[in-house]
Amino acid sequence: MDHFAYRDGVLYAEDIALPRIAEEIGTPVYVYSRATLERHAQVFRDALADIPRKHIAFAIKCNPNLGVLRVLARQGYGADVVSGGELERAIASGIAPEDIVFSGVGKTRAELALGLDRGIGQFNIEHEPEGVALAEIAARKEMTAQAVLRVNPDVDAGTHAKISTGKAENKFGVGIDVAPEIFDRLARLPGLKLRGIALHIGSQLTSLDPLEAAFVRVGRLIADLRAAGHDITHVDLGGGLGVPYKEGDNPPSPADYGAMVARVTRDWDVTLMFEPGRVIAGNAGVLLTEVLWVKPGAQSDFVIVDAAMNDLARPALYDAWHDFQAVRPSGETMTASIVGPVCETGDTFARDRVIDKVAAGDLAVFRTAGAYGATMASTYNSRSLVPEVLVDGDRYIVVADRIAAGTIMAAERVPDWID
Repeated sequence: MDHFAYRDGVLYAEDIALPRIAEEIGTPVYVYSRATLERHAQVFRDALADIPRKHIAFAIKCNPNLGVLRVLARQGYGADVVSGGELERAIASGIAPEDIVFSGVGKTRAELALGLDRGIGQFNIEHEPEGVALAEIAARKEMTAQAVLRVNPDVDAGTHAKISTGKAENKFGVGIDVAPEIFDRLARLPGLKLRGIALHIGSQLTSLDPLEAAFVRVGRLIADLRAAGHDITHVDLGGGLGVPYKEGDNPPSPADYGAMVARVTRDWDVTLMFEPGRVIAGNAGVLLTEVLWVKPGAQSDFVIVDAAMNDLARPALYDAWHDFQAVRPSGETMTASIVGPVCETGDTFARDRVIDKVAAGDLAVFRTAGAYGATMASTYNSRSLVPEVLVDGDRYIVVADRIAAGTIMAAERVPDWID
């Protein structure tokens, strides 16, 4: 459930009519619903009610907006970060450092030091040299880094190849077959408290079967590590739960996920850590856009909108589906390809799709755009960086300004030796 709904033929975000935002802020613009963020955060937390010891850290990479993070911080969520910049955002939003988990396969030594200096709660070590470096930095600072070792369980998540992270050929974690010996070596290092295991097999998962298979393998690894004398107190199960992008999508519910986790891990006796992202933010946002032109095409019309692949990259990157809906639908439909102004054929949101009938000047939205939307935006073609708005009942605020091309150009320099 989300809080975007039609009233008297007009699409609203909570109690704000989207045409008002378009008139006052302009388009394209991301619009987020606070009520939806809060509801999804509560539903996910409630789904884990049968798990006695747990920690939930929102995956900042999917939506790092400070306003969004503040909403989730007030819901008691920590943060899963993958860069020093995300770490600083999490703290700036009000998330306690001890509730921050630092993931990511390419942490620099400077980022490891930053995490220690900020007092974060956990490092997820991706490979042995990273663990050695973290231990050395911590020992030099006379500190102890709380950490877990990320393993790759070699399980196919059944998702898009570019967001699959748990197969043997993926870059993430250490092979589960070599994990015991790596764990043993790292656990002996001064400066490092290696307290458990982490895994994450992919994003937008539509079945619980791959997750359960991965968790079962990790359960066996936990038993082996304990038999070898290691104290395992924390296991990070990652995130990846999918959301419905179109009619007919039926991903597992948080409740089903929680029940499976409780069943599989009931004898582990650990604190379980979770890193939900898309399942919290995906359907809490839309990208509001204006139709510029309707252009006849060889197979179907082209609906040219003012949003582009630089604003919402997922269709160009993954052929991802986002529902396209008119803000004031007439009830009529048309078959069209939806495209943006960027000078690439890849700037296509949909091909030959049946959509609400629209004309130049009409407003429309791309649904389920609250995750991996604005965070992946760029200024390609010297376009402005898309703004973001957060709605709270009958009020809204711009939580990220539109950054104009001129502002970006002002940060550039022309060498004085070019005449």
